Amino acid sequence: MKGKRMIAGILLVGIMSVTLTGCKNTDNMKEEPEKPVIILGSDNYPPYNYLNEDGIPTGIDVELATEAFDRMGYQVEVVQINWEEKKELVESGEIDCIMGCFSMEGRLDDYRWAGPYIASRQVVAVNENSDIYKLSDLEGKNLAVQSTTKPEGIFLSRTDERIPKLGNLISLGHRELIYTFLGKGYVDAVAAHEESIVQYRKDYDISFRILEEPLMVVGIGVAFAKDDGRGICEQMSQTLEEMHQDGTTLKIIEKYLNDPQKYLEVDDLGY
Repeated sequence: MKGKRMIAGILLVGIMSVTLTGCKNTDNMKEEPEKPVIILGSDNYPPYNYLNEDGIPTGIDVELATEAFDRMGYQVEVVQINWEEKKELVESGEIDCIMGCFSMEGRLDDYRWAGPYIASRQVVAVNENSDIYKLSDLEGKNLAVQSTTKPEGIFLSRTDERIPKLGNLISLGHRELIYTFLGKGYVDAVAAHEESIVQYRKDYDISFRILEEPLMVVGIGVAFAKDDGRGICEQMSQTLEEMHQDGTTLKIIEKYLNDPQKYLEVDDLGY
């Protein structure tokens, strides 16, 4: 009888221990609040942002943003936006920031910036058999750009004496269209970020030739609304610098681009 009571006591203690442990674990789970969400606006711009085979956003900027905001205590939701409406969207608060191989050059007064975190060359590409080899050869030619991008501004303003007068500047709403126009011969050349052109050549096995002379070397950053006073932009800038220093940015870039080190040469950009 005494033995039975002892066994019953041991069982009772065991049950209470399991119950208390279960309650403790439940309490611990409750103590971990869900991270606040940052809405990041971007468009389809491989290799910086694109949908993988499962329809999930991926790319250089997606990985960098996910890592940076996680370190800051946030989770990221990447949404596809109309790139022409990016400024209105971030100013209205519909999105928290813009990140999609976004050039800081000429836009420093339009946004609050985190970065630059990548150095990128704006270049001109032509068909393999084109007689265009340098920027001056573009005189009187037709060139396509994605609307509201830096190359559009370069050819519209022509403040750089190297930029000739074109026959026509065609501004298109989507990145893919400029390459379609070039491939079909509707235009003589296109201008865009070098990484974008290289990625398109790889994806579609197209023999576009990139001119050696770049239009400009620009810094890529994360744009917040000019009046955003939450401090997230400043924290983001610091976190991106930490990722640069600890090698995280290099590891992400080298998954998508050859010679990744050159994209980290941001110190001499003058921002």
